Amino acid sequence: MDVKIEPGWKSILEEEFDKPYFAELVGFIKSEIRGGKQVYPPGKLIFNAFEKTPFDRVKVVILGQDPYHGEGQAHGLSFSVPRGIRQPPSLVNIFKEIKDDLGVDSPQHGNLESWAAQGVFLLNAMLTVRRGEPASHSRAGWAYFTDTVIRKISEHKSGVVFLLWGNFARQKKALIDTGRHFVLESAHPSPLSAASFFGCKHFSETNRILKQQGVSEIDWKIKD
Repeated sequence: MDVKIEPGWKSILEEEFDKPYFAELVGFIKSEIRGGKQVYPPGKLIFNAFEKTPFDRVKVVILGQDPYHGEGQAHGLSFSVPRGIRQPPSLVNIFKEIKDDLGVDSPQHGNLESWAAQGVFLLNAMLTVRRGEPASHSRAGWAYFTDTVIRKISEHKSGVVFLLWGNFARQKKALIDTGRHFVLESAHPSPLSAASFFGCKHFSETNRILKQQGVSEIDWKIKD
């Protein structure tokens, strides 16, 4: 199957696109749309995380669960929303932790593309969702695909910092060679668990790890 995705990722994932589960996944999404379901993000943004962070530039991974399910929120980057869309509670808490950790003021918008451009791969485990129905595509087959994505990063790169927030993300640690990479774990930034997320200092720790390897640090400040 010819999937339009950043060339570096396409080379790494080409075999996945020809597997039966992936054809079934594409068929499922098409059937949802034909049946009148609103699917987020728009088709051209499903692989946006891969476009914004080419494979050869990945140095940090922030793993989310599935896209935001409100109108206009999802644009293919975990935890991120387009400019002009109100910041969701989890993202508000991420910015609060960055301010406490690094002294960086929270931005007026929630678009994280500037992180992606620096090598922060903002991956959701599920790349689509039905409008108003969180986790509605959790059994569609995306997990097979994104688990492979994590394995490929683990196998083909070294020194990547994985930020695993919440129990769902932390389960993915089994896919990562911790002898080659760095894994930072904490509670999820959701208001339900943010009390345990605050104080994790993952942003300064990520930069410490990158600097130690001689890799350029991430500028976590989002420009308004």
